[in-house]
Amino acid sequence: MTDNQQSGATEQPVLFQKHIPIVTRSVKGKFRTFKTAVLILAYAVYFGLPWLPWSRHDGPAQSIVFDMVGRRFFIFDLVVYPQDLISLSLLLFIAAALLFFVTGLLGRAFCGYFCFQTLWTDVFIFIERWVQGERPARIRLHKQPWNVEKLWKLGATHALWLLFAFWTAYTFVMYYGYAPQLTRNFLTGNLPFVAYFTILILTTTTYVAAGFAREQVCMYMCPYARFQGVMYEPETLAPYYDFQRGEGSAGRAVPRAGLKTREERQAKGVGDCIDCGFCVQVCPAGIDIRNGMQYQCISCGLCIDACDNIMNSVGFPRGLIRYDSELNIESKNPGKPHLDWKRLRTIGYGVALILMTAILVYNLATRSDLELSIQQVRQPLFVTLSDGSVRNRYQIHITNKTQEEQHYEIYVRDVPATALDIGEISEIKARPGKSVMVMASIKLPAAEAQKVNEFEFTIVTKGKPTDTLTKSVKFFSQHDQP
Repeated sequence: MTDNQQSGATEQPVLFQKHIPIVTRSVKGKFRTFKTAVLILAYAVYFGLPWLPWSRHDGPAQSIVFDMVGRRFFIFDLVVYPQDLISLSLLLFIAAALLFFVTGLLGRAFCGYFCFQTLWTDVFIFIERWVQGERPARIRLHKQPWNVEKLWKLGATHALWLLFAFWTAYTFVMYYGYAPQLTRNFLTGNLPFVAYFTILILTTTTYVAAGFAREQVCMYMCPYARFQGVMYEPETLAPYYDFQRGEGSAGRAVPRAGLKTREERQAKGVGDCIDCGFCVQVCPAGIDIRNGMQYQCISCGLCIDACDNIMNSVGFPRGLIRYDSELNIESKNPGKPHLDWKRLRTIGYGVALILMTAILVYNLATRSDLELSIQQVRQPLFVTLSDGSVRNRYQIHITNKTQEEQHYEIYVRDVPATALDIGEISEIKARPGKSVMVMASIKLPAAEAQKVNEFEFTIVTKGKPTDTLTKSVKFFSQHDQP
């Protein structure tokens, strides 16, 4: 084989990159403190809400319950039904717009502090460090041959991971029922099979995603890492390495004789970076921020904490790695980092957020406890009776969106009250969160049917005269035929 052939053989493209485990070092600083505060708050909300009691007329006495059987969601005093499609759509739009707005200002801050994958991975790493020790001890444990110490520590780590994953999955299921009763049913084996299956699946996926996949979820599975670039602008704040200051003209170097003080390093053209590698060791994505902006970066700021601690220890100014904009950090004389929101795209996201939030609040504040849907029976569209009168038939769907049983009355406008026929129904009642269907017919004499093109149905809640809905419908007769 020739040298060229040998060279070509060694340069075959690699289809799958080998996974290199990332063993992170713990760090202290303002960004780590903020991440921990968000984590504690998020866990308190997630694990605590199912156990927070909340009195209701109808439904479980729990703060948040997703009642799949009754097809309604209880969120404190708010009850949401599938019919509230506009509100649900607005909520999804607001969530997307907020993500775009924050990304335009602060990069992947959502990923670094609020994402479920980040929050659960942080706890799994904490468990790993608590059982196995700091980074050097974990690396040593990984390399050493199997013995009692390795077996015990790895076994304890995975057992705690599985326990926490199970707690996560079980808490998720508790949002779909009354937590105390659900717990009793779980322990006695009286839950439906789907509940046990859901717990098993969520336990497994949480264990794998937070214990093994970790950064790979962010890099390869989450689409946000791929399209975040279109939301970045030169003014977007994100963790950046000050290349000019860190590298100087002669590159970076570890402190040694003649390169210990900043004055000595500057005199020889050496930058402030002492090449300690702490910024890489604390990174949950395993990247080197000194190589510039990379899509794997989740903007958690831990590299900033690590670098600031090192700068403090060697007596150099902090901020070698900092939250800054590409526009500022690459300028000849970088200024103080600042949040630049006066941009067309950012203002557009902000206006959309305010507008959609206002519409959502208005929609929830003014929504009726009664929902009405009327469909005309179209086969046949109308019937001409033997006496010449014309009859149209309608399906009236009434949804009770309260937590109490309601009674309703049906009236008509623009046609005689005697034209309405709802059969032998003495009263119309609907249970909480349920719908009823009433078949109604309108019969008009031939002469009057020729004059009526449209009329109104009015639904009145008994005992609540102000809770009324009116809907216009068409009336068809022979003269409507082409």
